[in-house]
Amino acid sequence: MADAKKGNSFVWGVILIVVGALFLLQQLGIDFFDEVWRFWPVILIIWGANKIWLGLKERNERSETPGPDKTHEV
Repeated sequence: MADAKKGNSFVWGVILIVVGALFLLQQLGIDFFDEVWRFWPVILIIWGANKIWLGLKERNERSETPGPDKTHEV
């Protein structure tokens, strides 16, 4: 669970940097929003792919974790 929080922190950090860079470009007079706005669905695609990857990773980690040992039952 702690790994997921670290990953979320990284993703949100990258998102904040990208959004800040876009606003900075706008303030400098570089009209970048028109091009970015055209590709906004890419954000949803990346977000969905990230959720799928994290879900598969978590499921894989759960399947590798040994459960109670049933061979020593009396």
